[in-house]
Amino acid sequence: MSKLFYNLGRKVGPKVRKAKWIWQSMTGTEADIIKVENDVGRDLAHEIRRQLKPDTDPLIEHLLGEIGPRLAECVANRHRTFSFEAVEGAEPNAFALPGGFVFITRSLVELCGASEDEVAFILGHEMAHVIRGHAMNRIISNTAISTAARITPARGLLSGWLQRVGVQFLESAYSQDLESQADKLGVRLADAAKYDPQAAAQLLSRLAKLSRPPEEFYLGSYFSSHPAYNIRIQTINRLLAKLNRQAKGS
Repeated sequence: MSKLFYNLGRKVGPKVRKAKWIWQSMTGTEADIIKVENDVGRDLAHEIRRQLKPDTDPLIEHLLGEIGPRLAECVANRHRTFSFEAVEGAEPNAFALPGGFVFITRSLVELCGASEDEVAFILGHEMAHVIRGHAMNRIISNTAISTAARITPARGLLSGWLQRVGVQFLESAYSQDLESQADKLGVRLADAAKYDPQAAAQLLSRLAKLSRPPEEFYLGSYFSSHPAYNIRIQTINRLLAKLNRQAKGS
């Protein structure tokens, strides 16, 4: 696996070096950071569309077209932009690329029962990984990629990397702390966009029941790689209680 990441890094070298330099530079502005994130994410998104067939179901496209922009309007940093696309996939899955490119599988939308409130939480969760810098940091902090990026003078597109490592690299789990951060911000975004934030706990409670054999295989790696459901639900319920207190006090 390390060799695959090394080969990936050889292809992305120039852009990763630029991104890492700006991230660490005291002179790089927030707009600069978002620009390089978008450069990296755009190339990756292009390859995602090659590897995963887009899902053109008009109902799902309409759903994402309604929910995504409402969530994006609630993002404080107006330099950030987001796009939302559905891809075919047997397993429920979603992931976000640097620059705000969010992908979700049809099966995950169906698992949410096409509920706008539940889909809003999923999209908000993935958007949070972009807003908090988790998506970009995953790329520039990977040891194999960083090493190759430092020593490789060749220029190339990110699509070459993704062809080598596959989308599993993007779907792999973040740390429990980062997932918790994404849950909290995802709930706040959904609430700000006037979706029911209670849907987050409802979705996770239902998934906790589905995760018991024999259904756990059906849920795939997206949910199983996240922190335990009971921990996520407790964290979200504490946040919901806080939001309710704030709403009553306003």
